Amino acid sequence: MATLKQVAAHAEVSVQTVSNALNAPHRLRPDTLQRVTKSIELLNYRPNRNARSLRTSAVELIGYCVPSWPHGQAHLVMDQFLHSLCGAAEATARHILLFTAPVGLKGMPVYEDLHARRLVDGFVLSQTETHDPRHGWLREQQIPFVSFGRVWGETTQPGPFVDVDGAVGCATAVRHLHETGRRRIGFLSWPKTSGLAEDRLSGWRKACEELDLPTKNLAVRCTEDTIEEGARATAELLDSGQGVDGIVAISDILALGALRELGARGLTAGVDVGVTGFDDSPLASVVSPGLTSIRQPMDQIAGELIAILTDKHSSSAVSDESTQQPRSTERLLQPELVIRGSSAPG
Repeated sequence: MATLKQVAAHAEVSVQTVSNALNAPHRLRPDTLQRVTKSIELLNYRPNRNARSLRTSAVELIGYCVPSWPHGQAHLVMDQFLHSLCGAAEATARHILLFTAPVGLKGMPVYEDLHARRLVDGFVLSQTETHDPRHGWLREQQIPFVSFGRVWGETTQPGPFVDVDGAVGCATAVRHLHETGRRRIGFLSWPKTSGLAEDRLSGWRKACEELDLPTKNLAVRCTEDTIEEGARATAELLDSGQGVDGIVAISDILALGALRELGARGLTAGVDVGVTGFDDSPLASVVSPGLTSIRQPMDQIAGELIAILTDKHSSSAVSDESTQQPRSTERLLQPELVIRGSSAPG
């Protein structure tokens, strides 16, 4: 395999010029860059990743801990996210290393080992929690990181993040159902211990209040994110005697439970009761009627995560090339409502 010196000799430039071609091509004249690039290709030169990352503090291999879900169930949206994350990394000549680790302090040895062996240069975090030990350790080690999702219950975020505005998404769903003639819109939620649930619940409640719609006793909490719990909670709403004609579910899974319960009662989603979900998972488009759902912009999420992480100082602002102004490392993206038959006008 060719060395850096051999490439420099072949291109008749200095070793520093070859280094610039690899790490700072904007410093070279176009003709010089072209000559060095040609030599690199002809000699099939491949930089040593560990040596290069040590010299440049570059983030080239990114670690991501694949979350585990209760009862070993699959997460319909995670597959979409992983594809988007890998695609965004590869578009910038980087790659994702997937691994598993226990949550909390028990999982820290895995992160420490990956860093000590220089198997990764930075991390994308998810399933972050209050007082998550990963944030403090990564800052102390000066390892670049960024989180997919906010940490709830803390006055300030412990590091850079990219998230989707779930409150806006649920509010959008309420307004959509209101536009289709629904006037008593229930909400299927998760336990109070979930900050994410409370955020989305606040969006439902705020939109109902703005539209002068009732909210009392119209939010039902589910103990688990399962179809069975969604069906049970829907039955509770329908049996409450409040004439519920719309349901906003905090997830597609709970919404599918709502569709099941409506069908069991001889009711038609989109005609008798409008139903919306959240995540626009693959199942949303294959059930009948199709499930109206809030879509998270996975490609944009992944792109922002990689853009923040690959800046040399991921805890500081990233420059926006179009304006040359600092770009915040706290990115709250807007979701999109995908309308299908489950919320057709009644």
